[in-house]
Amino acid sequence: MTQNQSGETSAAPAGPASRRGRIDGIDAARALAVFGMFVVHLGVESMGLLSPEGYAWDVHGVVRGNSSALFAFLAGTSLAMMTGRTDPVGGDRLRGAVVRILTRAALIGVLGLALDVMGVPVAIILTYYAGFFVLALPLLRLRSGALWTVAGVLAVLGPPLSFLLRDNVFPPSPRTSSLSSFSEFFLTGYYPAITFMAFVTAGMAVGRLDLASTALRLRLLASGAVLLLLGHLGSWALLNPLGGMERLVEASGPALTGLPSGEVTDQATAALVRAAVVEETHSVSGQVPTDSWWWLAVGTPHTGTTFEMAEAVGQGLVVLVVCMFLCDRLRVLMYPLASVGRMPLTVYTGHILALAVVISASGGTEWRQPWLLEGFVLGALVFATLWRLVAGRGPAELALGEAADGMVALVEERRAAGGRPPGGRAGGPSGDPPGGRPAG
Repeated sequence: MTQNQSGETSAAPAGPASRRGRIDGIDAARALAVFGMFVVHLGVESMGLLSPEGYAWDVHGVVRGNSSALFAFLAGTSLAMMTGRTDPVGGDRLRGAVVRILTRAALIGVLGLALDVMGVPVAIILTYYAGFFVLALPLLRLRSGALWTVAGVLAVLGPPLSFLLRDNVFPPSPRTSSLSSFSEFFLTGYYPAITFMAFVTAGMAVGRLDLASTALRLRLLASGAVLLLLGHLGSWALLNPLGGMERLVEASGPALTGLPSGEVTDQATAALVRAAVVEETHSVSGQVPTDSWWWLAVGTPHTGTTFEMAEAVGQGLVVLVVCMFLCDRLRVLMYPLASVGRMPLTVYTGHILALAVVISASGGTEWRQPWLLEGFVLGALVFATLWRLVAGRGPAELALGEAADGMVALVEERRAAGGRPPGGRAGGPSGDPPGGRPAG
């Protein structure tokens, strides 16, 4: 989560102000990711402008899975911004950045666990998010090309590896919380690292580029459109002309419908079985089933396939570039949206707490009411805008920043103390090695 003043630029190298300043378009895109999660968490019944009989389910289908992928993608972009942008930091600056990232990860993870204990019917992403930060640490020195390579390898090899591991070693078990085990974090949870680290790494690759360049933005926009097209058409071709959907109906249809394959003899029943399989492709929450390799041809959100990753990264690129252009040209109009994106942890946590109050007040039943979603979105926009105007950084972001800065100061103080003996200079008058623990 980034700081208001410059959570993304605190470690940026010296250069022109326009290239070191915060990019509002990233914040605006992050706000859209948060609002997308609002839509999923509150459900179509909470919409007032759109009805479940109208386009509400279409909106839900667009943001489900894609909003969390965009959130992870932009987390990677912010990590790159925090660690030097186009010129990855090293030495003392890298050590300070690592301490800051680890401190934030620890606090975000604890907050995620606390929110999960509240029992709100939401798959909390924060604990996963903290783990992604830790997994990204070995990648901080890499430049954009190497990061794109890592993201590509994860996208191509991750899905079949996950399939094999879940089929033979780590079968999914009933979920009792958003995250309850290491196998859930890496493979079987709502936001498995084997999938989401591809988004984080792709975001880091983008953050290592000169995003102030118009030509680069246009190339990213074109690349995003190509990835979207390849992901969608590749999945469609495998499932339809090449017969993948029929193989899925044969392998998974009986289990999903309770009908033995031999009883599917008429067209009406076959259509019902096919509809059940299609519905399952849109209902997966983390990883596809392992009863057929053809599941890896599916490209719908939350499936963890190569096609889903291509579409999600492509969508992330398009959303980011469009938001950057809009914020450059319509700064005042985009100010509220960017304000939400400057305090995503505050807004995300706030909406979980507010949702807990709404559910408690309703007695736990029939809490979804029309216009609830719009109320949450409007409340977030008003709060974030006013807070930014009056106080700057969001309260959660301020606390994270202060804790991270304090931990960096503590580490540096201990390093300095370890480099000198009591009452003397570092190394002592005879040149003996300094006392205390090794600096490394």
